[in-house]
Amino acid sequence: MVVTLEGLWDKGFAYDVHTVNSAHLGLNEYGHDMFETQRTPMGELVYQLKYKGRREVAREIVELLIRGIGGLDTVNVIIPCPATRTRPFQAVEEIAQELGRRCQRPVTKALINSGHSQIKDIEDPAERQKCLLESIQLAGDFDFSGQKALLLDDLYQTGSTLSVATSLLKAHTNVHRVFALTMTKTRR
Repeated sequence: MVVTLEGLWDKGFAYDVHTVNSAHLGLNEYGHDMFETQRTPMGELVYQLKYKGRREVAREIVELLIRGIGGLDTVNVIIPCPATRTRPFQAVEEIAQELGRRCQRPVTKALINSGHSQIKDIEDPAERQKCLLESIQLAGDFDFSGQKALLLDDLYQTGSTLSVATSLLKAHTNVHRVFALTMTKTRR
């Protein structure tokens, strides 16, 4: 189920929602919430890649993207959104590299997160935006004149990260068009 994403980008899509259902089971012995979560097939693949370290599922994710989202081979460059947390490997970068290989397009890490703050934990929209504006930066001087860039992220929650990234690309790289693509989107 492809979901249209509205924002500063020229066109945007999420391949599917992330979860179908999530039931609160109570608290564990440490006082943390426990949930029984039913994910969509793409949501489960993203979960396996990001939280279980199963790098091999990046191929399955890209296969679903290529079959479900048209025109991925018409972009000139793929730009992964910067991670907000340090991990042994970054899921979005794994997906971007596989997508670049499959579509024969360069992957450019044009954006970095200098703050490495846990953006997803910030609930206040104004505070979240402020933190993103302070931490997401261009990784150098890039000239994407006349090019169509695919801005890639794993999960669309509020669109804040994609909005800040799109603004930076449009303001400082001469990019012709920015397309946003996420694997999944939250249900709310």
